[in-house]
Amino acid sequence: MKDEIFDELLASVQEMDDVVQGKKAAAKVTEFPEPEVKHIREKTGLSQMRFASLIGVSKRTLENWEQGRRQPTGPAKALLRIVEADPKHALKTLHG
Repeated sequence: MKDEIFDELLASVQEMDDVVQGKKAAAKVTEFPEPEVKHIREKTGLSQMRFASLIGVSKRTLENWEQGRRQPTGPAKALLRIVEADPKHALKTLHG
C-alpha cells in the first residue's frame, strides 16, 4: 500500500474516533425512521397471528412492536421495510 493512501486511511480512522468520542461532529448523519409496524401489517390485510407467523416472530412480539413497547431490530426491521415497500411481492416470496 502506498504511504499516501495509508496516511489517508489512518487520518480517516482517527477522525472517526473523534466523532465516536464526541470531540467532533459527524460530517453527515443518515437517520431512518422506525417502521410503523401496525400500518405495515394493515397494508397487507393480514391478522396479527398470520403476519407474525409469516415474518417469523411470535404474536406477542408483533403486539409489542405495534403498541410501541418494543422496536424491531436488525433483520426484522429490514424485512418490515421490504414488506412496506412492496407488500405484494414480499408476501408472495415469504409464502414460498
